[in-house]
Amino acid sequence: MQLARAAPRGPGAARPPAAQARQRLPPGGVRGRSWADPCARRRWQPARAADQPGAGAGAAAVAPSPPAAVPPVGVGGLSAELDEQQEAAARAAGADPCLAYNLAGNDWSQSSLSVVVLGASGDLAKKKIFPALFSLFYEGLLPQDFQVFGYARSKMSDAEFRELIAGTLTCRVNARERCAEAQARFLERCFYQAGPYDAPEGFTSLSARLDALEAVRPRANRMFFLSIPPNVFLAATGNAADHARSRSGWTRVIVEKPFGRDAASSAALGRGLAAHLEEDQIYRIDHYLGKELIENLTVLRFSNRVFEPLWSRQYIRNVQIIFSEDFGTEGRGGYFDRYGIIRDVIQNHLLQIVALFAMEQPVSLDAEDIRNEKVKVLRSMKVVGREDVVLGQYRARGRRPGYLDDDTVPKGSLTPTFAAVSMFIANGRWDGVPFLLKAGKALHKRCAEIRVQFRAVPGNLYRDKAGSDPDAACNELVIRIQPKEAIYLKINNKVPGLGLRLDQTRLDLQYREQYEGELPDAYERLLLDVVNGDKRLFIRADELEAAWALYTPVLHELEAAGVAPELYPYGSRGPLGAHYLAAKHSVRWGDLADGADDD
Repeated sequence: MQLARAAPRGPGAARPPAAQARQRLPPGGVRGRSWADPCARRRWQPARAADQPGAGAGAAAVAPSPPAAVPPVGVGGLSAELDEQQEAAARAAGADPCLAYNLAGNDWSQSSLSVVVLGASGDLAKKKIFPALFSLFYEGLLPQDFQVFGYARSKMSDAEFRELIAGTLTCRVNARERCAEAQARFLERCFYQAGPYDAPEGFTSLSARLDALEAVRPRANRMFFLSIPPNVFLAATGNAADHARSRSGWTRVIVEKPFGRDAASSAALGRGLAAHLEEDQIYRIDHYLGKELIENLTVLRFSNRVFEPLWSRQYIRNVQIIFSEDFGTEGRGGYFDRYGIIRDVIQNHLLQIVALFAMEQPVSLDAEDIRNEKVKVLRSMKVVGREDVVLGQYRARGRRPGYLDDDTVPKGSLTPTFAAVSMFIANGRWDGVPFLLKAGKALHKRCAEIRVQFRAVPGNLYRDKAGSDPDAACNELVIRIQPKEAIYLKINNKVPGLGLRLDQTRLDLQYREQYEGELPDAYERLLLDVVNGDKRLFIRADELEAAWALYTPVLHELEAAGVAPELYPYGSRGPLGAHYLAAKHSVRWGDLADGADDD
């Protein structure tokens, strides 16, 4: 049973104004939006002061004009015409992130943008960052005076650097016309600077080259992405901030996880960053928060009256947040073994999802209001104990190697590749509701999802028709984050025909069927947010502190005791201990139940 869908547009059907604009503009830097800053438009709410020098004068200081008088609604065509105009205006505002979230704008007629990727020769940069930057360029979302610099220790010329990243650029966005031309124009803006991370010489040379390219505008804005090993974070950040920061515009630094190994190391990292940067210059990125279904969480809950009254312990029996990969470390175990699955996935990705899911409605969509509510949730959660955790490690199965068979993994390692954790939020809304988090490698399928299992209907008239398993008749809301993004609600329904027989079916929203075009990659969304100064999806210092406070004690206890993880076969559903942990709270894992969806 599917949700009603908008009627498909035929070849001659009118397209929305925003879609018409996208079709008219060519790719390679002018498609989607003009070079004018999408955030620089006037808005009815007063804009915050811009965070770049001199922003108080000029466009940002212009007072918003009052809305034009709306003519009285008449009869016939006038009312319909006004409705269409209002709908078009709403669509235009919704498509613009700066209007939607009331962000202070960049005046790109007076500013340039330089993006510096530290660790430019690494896998993350090649597979995610440069393709995301190209997609934004192809969509016309970056300014006219824009350049990319790769920085790493490897010796490389500009031409060699362009050749290195050229093979990673794809036109996977909606329109694919003139892709080769767009790639060539993007690569012309890419440069490379070799240098050490722990010495200023390379950063001084980098800054000089940036100055020469940025001279075309009076104001220069610079973004630094730290795609580098944790042991050089602070040295690289200090040198970038002290020797390559912008002297005329803003400087923003994107820090990729891990944010330490525990509360103490995370605090030390925070102090090191604060020695060179202000908190509003630091963007701690968790790419899971940039995924479409995660950003939709607050929309689903706070803009639909049907969900908000149910979002509490009165109606929800448990919440499951599940992350599974169908592959192991496979030659990349050296990094993973230093952290393990709890630090790598649960303490950051899944805990951030819990905070977004369980928070109270924020005062506004302002980044600080949203992050304030997330911090309240984290501070209300009970510290995880040893009895709340089950650990696992995959072993060989057939021709597929086990974790300890990876040559990059130390012999006899006890690092878990699987963990299941039960958590509780001690507040009025969620008291007593188990939040079950599960993450693992080398499992039976690749999937990330949120499962909300509701309580049974009290005094159910049809309980004798539900079969021998009363849990099977409970409603369940599933938000599939990846792959094949979807939202569906399991409901009980009468099977058509004579007699009375019940069946569980789904109200199903499949994103690929409902919406045209491909979903943006998480890094595209997050990089654009940094350009726009939007910190809603980035982690604040006190938020990180609260998250580590929940997991540091149990991590230290498990490691000190040398707890051996339970072995499970490669490609299986994980260790049996995870089932016992769920059963302790009268819960069954939804992804392992009979009939659980794999499609």
